[in-house]
Amino acid sequence: MQRSTELQLNDLESHLGYRFRNRELLRHAVTHSSYANEHHLKREGNNERLEFLGDAVLEMISSENLYKGNPQMPEGELTKLRARLVCEPTLAQCAKEIALGSFLLLGKGEESTGGRERSSILSDAFEAVIGAIYLDGGFTNAKEFIERTVLSDVEHRALFCDSKTILQELIQSGHKGTLSYRLLSEEGPEHMKCFTVCACLDDTLLAEGVGKTKKAAEQEAAYRSILKLRKEAAEKRTGDNICI
Repeated sequence: MQRSTELQLNDLESHLGYRFRNRELLRHAVTHSSYANEHHLKREGNNERLEFLGDAVLEMISSENLYKGNPQMPEGELTKLRARLVCEPTLAQCAKEIALGSFLLLGKGEESTGGRERSSILSDAFEAVIGAIYLDGGFTNAKEFIERTVLSDVEHRALFCDSKTILQELIQSGHKGTLSYRLLSEEGPEHMKCFTVCACLDDTLLAEGVGKTKKAAEQEAAYRSILKLRKEAAEKRTGDNICI
């Protein structure tokens, strides 16, 4: 969205599920520093300050949600779960689900090097949107947005952030074999690579993942592998019960 037309802002609001009273806050939230620098905007014209605010609001609301939803969970586990929910990969995934990248104002350099898909840019913009909603509509509207986007599926959100570690622990506890990641393909120009990686248990392919970096592709492959192994385990338990 190199030109923030009213129509584009309308579309963005539809994706967010929230209507702004002050549209400038929304425009501000999607303005990356590269665009602000390129267009000689004031230093505070990018979304970094809104990101700072949104980060604090997100941490508060997610903490409250986890505290109330897990009355028996100790402080240490709550802290780990919250960290997984508000980490960069998770927030970038949330941003992708509402197509936030397509509405960002980016400088030409960031645009040409795949900035709309970069996790750091997407997660920062997502937090900036939270900050903008908080300023425009208050705590209740910010809470509703976070609960609908980030906290709607806590289990799967938490899996996505630390999927490689969780998969390794899952295999060590219940499966024999060695986990490895293999690069299947590497496509695109140097500044816009796309990697496809598979997670394997010995010579058995568990799942594939695609990403702008090998690490991101491995993470997605691990996430999909966890879902696959859990589904297989659930089906096995169901089958055992039927036999009984």
